[in-house]
Amino acid sequence: MLARRATERDAVSSNIVDRGIRETSLYLPVKRFLEGRGFEVKGEICGCDLVALRSGEPPIVVVGELKLAFNLDLVLQGVHRTAACDEIWLAVRLGRRRRERDPRVLKLCRLLGFGLLGVSAAGGVEALVQPGPWRPRRDQRRRARLVNEHRGRLGDPALGGSSKTPIMTAYRQQALACAASLSRGPRRTCEVKAVVPNAPRILLHNVYGWFCRIERGVYALTSAGVTALSRWPQSHHPIQS
Repeated sequence: MLARRATERDAVSSNIVDRGIRETSLYLPVKRFLEGRGFEVKGEICGCDLVALRSGEPPIVVVGELKLAFNLDLVLQGVHRTAACDEIWLAVRLGRRRRERDPRVLKLCRLLGFGLLGVSAAGGVEALVQPGPWRPRRDQRRRARLVNEHRGRLGDPALGGSSKTPIMTAYRQQALACAASLSRGPRRTCEVKAVVPNAPRILLHNVYGWFCRIERGVYALTSAGVTALSRWPQSHHPIQS
């Protein structure tokens, strides 16, 4: 009990210290990092947290933006600076429960061409993402899934933005068509297949528990299937061979 209270006090103290930290604490570590790359760094220039130049004509211009945590404001600041410089570096403070290591954050920075730095409490700097143009490799399997699902759905049965409700997918539409075919009593697989070409696979796998096999090649509707049809009535068989 005493150990737990001590841990809680330490956590509270840590949060108090955390709240006292300012973005300016990131400046010197980031400055040293960029100086190590051959840049001359100066803070607060024309609204930018830092600007770094590397000799040459024209010089290479780098803009850095500092935030204690990764957020939308930081990204928008970087986007706003892109037309005025050659590189953008975003810098955030490293922490246990922060988002800077989230794969989606890293991917966003790569897509925008931004560099991302993590600054530890001790002043260490870790380059999480290097700046530069990047194009993600096409995921042909995921692309094919999008195309097949779009083409497989009849009409537009799901409102975009829906949550916590079953999505009317192409598979669910076909399963409902199978259920409607069985609503008047058991039928052979070949009969259901005449209405739904994928019926043999749908009946066999029985993903939703709507079907039961009476005998080999003959299926009937379960109570769950009856409930599904009452929830999503089928005025006609939506799938035709």
